[in-house]
Amino acid sequence: MRLFKQIAIFAAVAFGLFSALRAQQRETFAWAPLPVQPNAWVAPNQPIWKLSELLAKHKGQSSWSQTVVDDSTLHADYVSMAPGAKTPRQFHPDTRAWWIVQDGQIRFSIEGQEPFVASKGYLVQVPYRNVFSMETVGDKPSLRLEVNIAGAKTMYPIDEKPAPMPGFNFVKVRISGKGKYDQGNKPYIDFNAVVAGTEKQRRFIADDRAVANIIIGDPTKQRPAPDTDWGHFHLESSEFWFILLGKMEYKIGSLPIFIADQGDIVYTPRETWHRARFAGTEMACRLAMNGYQDLLHNYQPPD
Repeated sequence: MRLFKQIAIFAAVAFGLFSALRAQQRETFAWAPLPVQPNAWVAPNQPIWKLSELLAKHKGQSSWSQTVVDDSTLHADYVSMAPGAKTPRQFHPDTRAWWIVQDGQIRFSIEGQEPFVASKGYLVQVPYRNVFSMETVGDKPSLRLEVNIAGAKTMYPIDEKPAPMPGFNFVKVRISGKGKYDQGNKPYIDFNAVVAGTEKQRRFIADDRAVANIIIGDPTKQRPAPDTDWGHFHLESSEFWFILLGKMEYKIGSLPIFIADQGDIVYTPRETWHRARFAGTEMACRLAMNGYQDLLHNYQPPD
């Protein structure tokens, strides 16, 4: 009898927690402030950075860097590094950094991890205050997208001499503490394993100041979207995407619908309606990046 009573109590508690969770997730209606004058793209941000155009712009250069995202939330650079080139050993004092390898091979050396070589499709990250370096291996340049929190600073271990930085002096300091691979974060994900179905993780970055979600799907299995479907908008964070696989269709604000290909970067300012859909006939995937783990999506109410 006592056992049945305990089971009944457990069931009641579980039902109460389930009901509370459903109540938290229940959709409601609210008034959201949108600027009368739509937000504009502030350089270097733009609706789409075509990888093909970036490669044409830097043709003949083994090493180059191009900022593709820079706002109050995140910062991202496309970086090409010549064969044999290596970054200094460095770390970020308070922010997580991550990379998407687009081409070539990069040997990552991250404090506390065995060095590993990452090729196209690898997503790599490092927590704050963990020393890391990168080196291009092989006989061709490596190409990566490098992302960090807006305003992130770079420091160097005491045995690594920093290059001069105009307007700054490097001073010796005493520090402690290191970030960890927590909340599901891990040193790297091989996106090729995601495509193969052997890697199930879909949230690559889970951080109090940034998130990166792997969104993959089959365009032939999605429902049609009418032109009246504006998608959604975010009030407090911009959002941008790296196209990991296939093609993606975007409708952003009043812009004409456009298609982004693998390697392209698409960006929308905050407070701007946007809609992303899988395009073409093959599997497609985007890595969605923004500034909050539970970012609010403001959708159109039903007619």
